[in-house]
Amino acid sequence: MSLRQTFVAALAVVLTAHVAGAAPAAGGTSQPIPCDDIDSVGRAKMSADGTITLQLRSLWPNPIAETQLVYAPDDPQYEEIKHHLGGIAPGESKPVPPWCGLNSEP
Repeated sequence: MSLRQTFVAALAVVLTAHVAGAAPAAGGTSQPIPCDDIDSVGRAKMSADGTITLQLRSLWPNPIAETQLVYAPDDPQYEEIKHHLGGIAPGESKPVPPWCGLNSEP
């Protein structure tokens, strides 16, 4: 499974849980936030052994669902995650930018 497929699957679980419990906004409808307007979908932290842990959350309309993904240095998706984060060092914690355009890619 590719990184994109793994992320989409994890996010689908988060969003499904979120949508199942979400109520419509006071006006009756809610509009999603465009991906390019979102700075972060969670936090990434690299442990001393190089393992990257992503804490991801749903955003709209209420942030009620979260998931955690862990990538060890020998994980096939490790380098792609590290690259997506713009690099990360042991002990460092940083925001996780959204994966924009996933739904339009095969």
